[in-house]
Order: sequence, then C-alpha cells, then structure tokens
Amino acid sequence: MKHTLINSLLVSALLLSPAWAAVDIKGVKFSDTYEVASQPLKLNGAGLRVKVVFNIYAASLYLPQKQTTAQGVIHAPGAKSVQAVMLRDLTADEFVSAMIKGFKANNSAADVARLMPRLEQLETMMTAVGKAPKGTSVHIDYLPGIGTRIIVDGQRRGADIPGEDFYQAMLRIWLGDDPVDSDLKTSLLGGK
Repeated sequence: MKHTLINSLLVSALLLSPAWAAVDIKGVKFSDTYEVASQPLKLNGAGLRVKVVFNIYAASLYLPQKQTTAQGVIHAPGAKSVQAVMLRDLTADEFVSAMIKGFKANNSAADVARLMPRLEQLETMMTAVGKAPKGTSVHIDYLPGIGTRIIVDGQRRGADIPGEDFYQAMLRIWLGDDPVDSDLKTSLLGGK
C-alpha cells in the first residue's frame, strides 16, 4: 500500500513536470519554456501556418508573461521569441517573401518606409540562408536593449537588427489586423 502510494505520487510528479509539458504541432514539439538574454520565457501559444491546404510551418510564441491580446503581446516589456519549424521544403526567398508581405500588410506605409533599411537587413540575412527545407528551425528573438536576433537551425545569422519598434512590427506579421493566418494568430494568443 505504502509503495503503491509513493509510486502513484512519483508518476503524477513526472507527468506534471515541465519536461513532459510540451506542445506538439504536427510532430514539432515546442517546450513550455525558452530563454532569451538570460530571461526565462513561457510558451504563450503555438499553432500551424496553413496556406490554401498546405501546412507550411508550426510556430510558437514565447513571452515573459502570458498575454491573450495582440496589443498585449506587442507592447509587453522584456524578451520575446517567435519560432517556426518548416513542415515542407521552401527556399529562403519564399519564406522571406511571405514575411515581407505580412510585414507590409500589417504596418502603416510610414512605418514600413521608416523601417525599410532594417527590413532589407533581415531580407539579406534570410536570403543568404538559401534553402529552408522541411525541419528547418527559425528563431526570431527580441533581446531588450539589443534588438532582433535571427537563429536558423541553432546558428546565429548576421548582426542583430536594432530597435524594439522593429520587433513589434515583425510581431504584426502574425498578430496584426491582417495576419498571415488568422487561425495561427488565435493559437499564438493561447486560443484553440
């Protein structure tokens, strides 16, 4: 009886531990936590980017505190991270072209013009990757006081892109009024 109770408690503790508490999107596992600039972040939401009928990538959003609104996410202080794992083969041009289209669709013309040099820096950095085959992992991290850092398959790409305003504009790709995928927006905000 005593051993059964202890075993039951151990199994319960293991099942509730963070190591087991990952989200699975089409076989891509996103951890409950992620660290950027020595700041622990929590998984806010994760979902699937679908175009027509094709699964393009699984994505996740990490924040210091859970947020349920786009404005809450965009203006939340501290480090942040958007992560995408390709579910089909893409060229870097296809991936970055879709990002730029989403960037322009969700930011004012004045903001796009003001941020264009940094957007071009991102485009150059991502295009240099060449291919984004199925399984490629892209992390778009915001480091407070430093800027946007791009990590592809664990390798940092190019120089950090300065400015919190740029990262906020990037977040609008997924969370703006005309997001790349409205179901993904709902998922990233913690909805189903």
